[in-house]
Amino acid sequence: MISQANCTATTPMGATLLSDQGLPGGGATFRAWAPRAMAVYVNGVFGGVSRTGQTADLLLGKDANGYWSGFVAEAADGDTYIFYVVGAGSSGIKRDPYARELANDPAAPFPICNAIIRSAKAYPWHDAGFRTPDYADMVIYQLHIGTYAPSAPGRASTFLDVVEKIEYLAALGVNVVQPLPVYEMEDSPSQGYPGLGYQGADLYSPAFDYAVYDAGQLAGYLTTINRLLAAKGFAPMTLADITPAVAQMRAMVDLLHVFGIAVCFDVVYNHAGGWSQSYSVPKSVAPGGVLHGDDESLYFWDRAAGAGDNNQSLYFTDQGFVGGLSFALWNADVRGFLRNNALGHLQELHADGFRYDEISMLLSMNNASGWEFCKELTEAVRAQNPRALQNAEYWPAEFGAPTELMVTPVNQDGLGFDAVQHDGLREALRSAVGQAAQGANATVEMGGIARSLWPTGFAHAWQTIPCVENHDIVKLGEKSRVPRLADGSNPRSWYARSRTRVAMSLLLTAPGIPQLFMGQEFLEDKQWCPNPSHPDNMIWWGGLASAGKCAVDPTMADHLRFTQDAVRLRNLQPALRGEGLNVYYTSDADRMIAFHRWVQGVGRDVVVVATLSETTWEGYQLGFPSAGHWVEVFNSDAYDSCNANGVLVNPQVAGNDGGVIAYDSPLHGLPASASIVIPANGVVVFAKA
Repeated sequence: MISQANCTATTPMGATLLSDQGLPGGGATFRAWAPRAMAVYVNGVFGGVSRTGQTADLLLGKDANGYWSGFVAEAADGDTYIFYVVGAGSSGIKRDPYARELANDPAAPFPICNAIIRSAKAYPWHDAGFRTPDYADMVIYQLHIGTYAPSAPGRASTFLDVVEKIEYLAALGVNVVQPLPVYEMEDSPSQGYPGLGYQGADLYSPAFDYAVYDAGQLAGYLTTINRLLAAKGFAPMTLADITPAVAQMRAMVDLLHVFGIAVCFDVVYNHAGGWSQSYSVPKSVAPGGVLHGDDESLYFWDRAAGAGDNNQSLYFTDQGFVGGLSFALWNADVRGFLRNNALGHLQELHADGFRYDEISMLLSMNNASGWEFCKELTEAVRAQNPRALQNAEYWPAEFGAPTELMVTPVNQDGLGFDAVQHDGLREALRSAVGQAAQGANATVEMGGIARSLWPTGFAHAWQTIPCVENHDIVKLGEKSRVPRLADGSNPRSWYARSRTRVAMSLLLTAPGIPQLFMGQEFLEDKQWCPNPSHPDNMIWWGGLASAGKCAVDPTMADHLRFTQDAVRLRNLQPALRGEGLNVYYTSDADRMIAFHRWVQGVGRDVVVVATLSETTWEGYQLGFPSAGHWVEVFNSDAYDSCNANGVLVNPQVAGNDGGVIAYDSPLHGLPASASIVIPANGVVVFAKA
């Protein structure tokens, strides 16, 4: 059955249909890397016929570089398969590291599951007209697929549940969705829920928990999908189009694109698996009967002698991080596996970029080889899609190299990432809010915010990605969400609401690519948990439901509209996305900060003024960049206590009657000044008329 027809040195890895390779005829090629294996067989169900065993007609051919390949003419889209590897240390089945999807078969559950042959090109994409936003224009929304929008209590939400929220996300105004890792995880089956996603075991296969396998449920989701497509002028899809799990992931990306929202995937190349866990296995597999990682995994793929010795692992080193082992980046084939993973996201999933998890630990555990891998990775991604955002999570304390080297081009001895996660503004804002929560007489350091608005060492504003909440910071057992930080006794009080608005307003008017975390936009105050069976830590969509003229929780509805308008403000004012920044006034005594934003040569300058004072400032004299009329384009106080009264604007808003006049009276290092009103715990934004 196996032949070497259609197999060359450039045959794709894993199982690939000939039609996807642009070759005539049916069937599929299979290719795997196992340099120390003695034999590699393909078993599966091909054309409706089960073929198992270790016979010559199922044996792949090996080349000089340790790659095994073969062609099965009977193989078709949807067929299941598994590799059987014979090594000097053991023999047994292995999941395909390149499998686009794993089979959801109760008779053979993870980790002993088969892979499924899936076409890379079968999904009917609708996003040809989509263009990834410029970095400066991005507003990122981070979410966890499994807990974002469960369709029933205790059930993990799915890719298609995210599709159900696309109109909501579009109305929010964000233009980048960044899901936590979405691939099958080593910890998922043992825990019974998806987990955070950072213990990836199969880096190409979507997590079982995030897919819908029931045809009846799929039909309901298809109704939503076709309604969304019709709203944008597209023809409907069929149930067959979204039946495969990988097609559901593609549908999520596709529909987000149709509604103008990019998708950046969170990928983990610093480590994999839960290799520190011990599994009981036959003594023939490993001395003492213990092997780190499941026996069908990537960990020890070619089954060489010394299965219990980390130094003998094909893909990994003996350096560990959060329960997993670091990839052996000194090996060009391992680097190629990860590089192919990134390029596959761009080609097959239409990804718009990446959040690269813990690059600092990747470098710490690999040193020179990690440095070279990062350069190869960023250059390869940029060559494939120059607009893709490459965002590195890098903490200098973990490696030591200056952060700015991450965003320095490769040809200038940097690593070539576009942006880095940065905690400077987050820590400054959270510190100031926490200090303000100590009462009216507490000292609040506004200077820390000023110093953090544009971190040193970065040439462009968009090279840093600040936030005030993210999956790590507000996870169960970690730090408080901002409303509870703002008022630990009552996260719905005026103090909590207004201080939270100050933090969000400053995040969205500051330089950088702002990042929000799910629920933050509507005043969610509970720490989150990745377990959907943990109801006390799920985000509460019910508070936004209608109750007469108001929402069930009017404060949530008020805060959602505030966030929508704050995001819209950033999108409407070029200065807030530009490179110009002058923090020209701070006062710890008055808990005040003011800064000027602009785009060189464009005009439409903007002044942002914020205070964490508990009283409104009337007639406050403040410098302005030029004389004339300045329009008050945003006032955070307008969003307080609105929907509870069935109105859209706070009837007691403290503001400037639509604008102020600045006169030629220099102040605070600027050529003009004006007398303004600054609402208590508030932010006002002025734009030059």
